[in-house]
Parts: sequence; C-alpha cells; structure tokens
Amino acid sequence: QVQLVESGGDLVQAGGSLKLSCAASGSIFSINDMGWYRQAPGKQRELVATITSSGITNYADSVKGRFTISRDNGKNTVYLQMNSLKPEDTAVYYCNAEVVLYMRGINRYWGQGTQVTVSS
Repeated sequence: QVQLVESGGDLVQAGGSLKLSCAASGSIFSINDMGWYRQAPGKQRELVATITSSGITNYADSVKGRFTISRDNGKNTVYLQMNSLKPEDTAVYYCNAEVVLYMRGINRYWGQGTQVTVSS
C-alpha cells in the first residue's frame, strides 16, 4: 500500500553533516505527521524529530540546535539535516509517517532504516 524509502545515511567524521531523505509512495491521500527516529545498538528506538503537515516541529533535546527537520508535501518527502554530528548520533535512522489512505482510513508506516555512523 505505502512504502517509505530512506536515503542519505553514511559514514562521517565528528563535526560533519549529513542530510537524510524519506520519500513516501503508494495509495496516499495525504500525510499527517512525519518523523525521524533512531536506534543505536543495544538501545531502544528513540524519537529524533517530528513535523506536522502544517510545519510544526518537535525535537529531542539531544539534537536541538544541530538537526533540522523539514518536508515537501508535494513530494511526500521528509528531510533531516544533521549538522555538528557527534559519535553518539551513530544509529540506524528510521522514517515514520501517519498516512491517510484513499478509501482505507489512516495507518502509520515505517521505513527500512538508513545507517548513520559518526567517527571520532
């Protein structure tokens, strides 16, 4: 029905930058909130940032001032600009979206994840 495909993960040195993208496709009428989560080895998945359809954003304290979430509603795509990266930002980053489907209600979907590794 709906697929979320992330891209942009990479190996980067501490202090560097990366931009993640997540494109949604399928039987989409509209998308409510979209967000990024991450999961480091041995840890639970945690919220990084979210953005509503009207552009209201929310960030984890650990990334405030360094990461910026944005979206292009026309492309059903959400972005995460990550600056001043730290080794503790190393994780698999997952995209999440609450999708309003054509004639089928609302479902929440996850992407497959993209690896971000920050070396010290």
